[in-house]
Amino acid sequence: MKTNRIKNIMWFAATLLLFGCNDDFLERVPLDSVSDATFWATESDLQVYNNNFYDLARNDDNVPIMMGHFDGFNSHRFGIWYLDEASDNITAQHSRHNRYRSLRAGIHVTPDGPEWYGYKGWNFVRSLNIGLKNYDLANVSEEIKNKYRAEARLFRGWFYADKVSKFGDITWIDEELSTESEELFSARTPRNEVMANVLADLNFATQNLPEAWGDGGNHGRLNRWAALLIKSRVCLFEGTWQKYHGGSNSEMWLTEAANAAKELIENGPYSLYSTGDPEHDYNAYHRQLDLDGNPEVILWRKYDPGQYTNHVMSYWRGYNGGATKSMVEDYLCTDGLPITLSGEYAGDAQIEDVFENRDPRLRQTILHPDDRAFYNFGNSGDFAYPRVTGMVGGEKSATGYQIIKVYDVAAAYRSYNTSWTPAITLRLGEALLNYAEAVAELGTMTQQDLDMTINALRDRVAMPHLDINNVPVDPRYTGDGISPLIAEIRRERRVELFMEGFRYDDLRRWKQGAKLQKKDLGLLWDAAAEARYAGATVKTAVDSDSGKTYIDPYGGSDWANPQFDENKHYLWPIPLSEISQNPDLGQNPGW
Repeated sequence: MKTNRIKNIMWFAATLLLFGCNDDFLERVPLDSVSDATFWATESDLQVYNNNFYDLARNDDNVPIMMGHFDGFNSHRFGIWYLDEASDNITAQHSRHNRYRSLRAGIHVTPDGPEWYGYKGWNFVRSLNIGLKNYDLANVSEEIKNKYRAEARLFRGWFYADKVSKFGDITWIDEELSTESEELFSARTPRNEVMANVLADLNFATQNLPEAWGDGGNHGRLNRWAALLIKSRVCLFEGTWQKYHGGSNSEMWLTEAANAAKELIENGPYSLYSTGDPEHDYNAYHRQLDLDGNPEVILWRKYDPGQYTNHVMSYWRGYNGGATKSMVEDYLCTDGLPITLSGEYAGDAQIEDVFENRDPRLRQTILHPDDRAFYNFGNSGDFAYPRVTGMVGGEKSATGYQIIKVYDVAAAYRSYNTSWTPAITLRLGEALLNYAEAVAELGTMTQQDLDMTINALRDRVAMPHLDINNVPVDPRYTGDGISPLIAEIRRERRVELFMEGFRYDDLRRWKQGAKLQKKDLGLLWDAAAEARYAGATVKTAVDSDSGKTYIDPYGGSDWANPQFDENKHYLWPIPLSEISQNPDLGQNPGW
């Protein structure tokens, strides 16, 4: 990012664009200030202007696409780690996360104004469109102009795809507007039309962005490979949405998703991070402070001591309530079978049993009691883990399944806002999963496709390969209306991308809201558990499938009985403040 002085120049240039007039005298080039004629001249000017997009995108609430961690106090509110709290993966245990709890429980209501990650960020679109209007003024080649156009259009397509995923129809704006522009008071643009524009933006970006910006391949700017991953993500969402929500042209979107992901996988300079240590490789790089040079990471948000910092690890250890029983049970056994089919499953009588003969990613995601010292979890050797709500001392969890995937003890106990915990925004592992899902949905999956994607991820943790001719049939998912192959790919996605911000959106695009109607549960709770976790003050509930009693992390609260209205909860409501200003926006169904 550039200095504040440069940012001021950019905003002054944008202001001149808005308030310029037609008087011949005033149209003369100013001799002592920035103007259109003097600013939009060189490649450096275009680059400086586009730097502004990255600065605006650091606001994960207004522009929730290039997700990282917010800085300062807002590290507790907005960031990629928290998004799974809106799903059946993770529970939240602090009132400051009631927004996530409300989404999870389906008790959110039509808001008066824009909510977290919601109907806002339009200043970002305006900034993008101002740039796209003025790049032509620069005295540089068309190829250079197209690099910066591509960067802006990638951001615009990505931003609009996020808005469509939440609100459906959305007003498409591709030019600079004034306060009097008619477009500000128009009806929303139909979803299919917006997404056609999004695809055009993404295609332009993948065709014109450079493969590298000459920065040594570090975390810096969005390059062509990042654009391909973003395109695959957006097209996969839209393709599956169209398929499962009764839309049209799902095959086109899925094909675009598959092609973009495959090009990145086959031709990009990235590879899965692996040192040959299946017991640690999966979470090792999620716990690193510097990701430059990591072969898997395509884009990450860097924080620097004394310059741009966060407090996310400290907030995370206190605000997340732990992983859910549902999440933990989705990890396969070491024979490659789900717990419902495998003779290797040791049950859940005590937490140690849960880890026996399971996918190594489970132990690298959830804290095993024997690993407390390895991670220095809790910053103290005086307590045995796990520790649950009500116990005295140490770190407590609402479910008993304490998350270790990203844990860094130094950051967890640093002074306020002095940590530089990074955030991984784009990594190759997602591209593998996007490609596998897209071709499976198209019905063209081959064993070679599986070996290139799902089995490559499994190789990192020494798990058995998925055989296309011998796909296990998990009875828990036979009622989902999908093939066993797609069910296994979805399971792999849930496991691999845990706590990376995908699960809530995945359930919405798959039309699997029914999974959010089920209670989140935690550890088995019986006489042995009561004795082991002395002092605990947990609520409990009986699991309808097994008849056994488990911790109920939301028991007795407003979120104890989750609901999901199939007629409205797949989309978010338009805020009342927006409708009052423009009634033609209308409201989403059911709201």
